[in-house]
Amino acid sequence: MENQLFPVFFKLHRLSVLVVGGGNIGLEKVTAMLQNCPEGNITVVAIHFLPELEALAKQYPNVTLIRKAFSCGDLLGKDLVIAATNNKEVNYCVWEKAKGSKVLINVADTPDLCDFYLGSVVQKGNLKIAISTNGKSPTVAKRLKQVLQEAIPDTLDEVLNKLYIIRDKLKGDFTSKVKKLNSLTDVLVRAESESA
Repeated sequence: MENQLFPVFFKLHRLSVLVVGGGNIGLEKVTAMLQNCPEGNITVVAIHFLPELEALAKQYPNVTLIRKAFSCGDLLGKDLVIAATNNKEVNYCVWEKAKGSKVLINVADTPDLCDFYLGSVVQKGNLKIAISTNGKSPTVAKRLKQVLQEAIPDTLDEVLNKLYIIRDKLKGDFTSKVKKLNSLTDVLVRAESESA
């Protein structure tokens, strides 16, 4: 079956995220979120924390570390949960409680228990591209990220900023604005196909 995921971009600074696990997996997930949204509101619950995670939390006042075992009350007020321990039973318990609380959850390395995935991300200024393999191969996603990171010029952010200014100045309804912007950006596609 083909990938039927619906891609979305969360504004983590408006949400409250819970990460359960303070080891390597928890560190990886927290780091990924902070790289994309340094103002993300993240609470990490774990019995032990890697020193690197403790150091990261000191750099970001919006990251809270709570040294304790996970309990159902940790889900109160949370919008997203990531179960990031190396203990399958604990991760399953977090999943079960999250589902009961109607909170979206990602269970690391367990695609069947995920409501969402954290994909590989390519970023060039304001352009952000998320890559998903539907949980089949994070390695392929990372390789594609490398290719796109090198292929997309850094100057693309200047183009985006100029198009934003143009979009704000355009008159007319939504359909008319889309047609004008499509006409302006057609040169990007044409120039690429002509040079191929």
